[in-house]
Amino acid sequence: MPIFSTEALRDKHVLITGATGGIGYETAKLLVKMGARVTVTGRNQEKLEQLEKELLQMASKEQVFVQRADLAKQEERENLVGQAEKQLGFISGLVNSAGIGGGNLVEELDEETLDRVMNLNFKYTLLLTQAVYRKMLEKQEGAIVNLASLSGLRGTHGGTAYAASKFAVVGWTQSMALEAIEHGIRVNAVCPGYVDTEMAWNGIRRRAEKNGISFEEGMKNAASEIPSGRLSTPEEVANTIAFLLTDAAGNIVGESLKISGGSVMR
Repeated sequence: MPIFSTEALRDKHVLITGATGGIGYETAKLLVKMGARVTVTGRNQEKLEQLEKELLQMASKEQVFVQRADLAKQEERENLVGQAEKQLGFISGLVNSAGIGGGNLVEELDEETLDRVMNLNFKYTLLLTQAVYRKMLEKQEGAIVNLASLSGLRGTHGGTAYAASKFAVVGWTQSMALEAIEHGIRVNAVCPGYVDTEMAWNGIRRRAEKNGISFEEGMKNAASEIPSGRLSTPEEVANTIAFLLTDAAGNIVGESLKISGGSVMR
């Protein structure tokens, strides 16, 4: 359940990548409810249109801008930022939610897979952030939230590429935060454990197949490994992201907040 008022992000414009599903999708809806103007992007046009429909049921056209973009392409990254500012004004917040999962043993990991995971989870995200950050520097204000992972804080069996990409996000977050805060810009990350989304389901499904059990059994096993006894919800992660964008988090800098139901305690 949202814990913020409709005034918490009033007059803020937030760009959200990876908004076509899971955490990004729920974050977009929450930020609109908090009064923010939001630009949402992703690669799936059909899902973008569905999200736009939902957002416009909660907000006016002046509060929402939707544009499909492939972050791998420089011209599309730059066009996204330019069009977002043209439509809704200065981008004061950025949520880097775009990313992919994946599980490969080291001996099975091929270069193509490694490049795909590292590029989308880290390289292209950093390059988009650079484009937005340059705009923030002109205003000397802003807040950036990167979606990392619990796998960015500890390794995972069969997750070398994914964990490496998220470790990179955490390291980049900490390093950039030291530069950005000199200009009044805050940079932080969230590090979810298992979240009840398609990405987590795919990972649990692969693990279940390897162990010769059903997906349902795999879900139960995954939940039983978490001290709280359940997976986090996308809404819970969205609430944490939203908090980091508000003035209430004004002195939180370079942190990687865990949302794991206590998983790191074991």
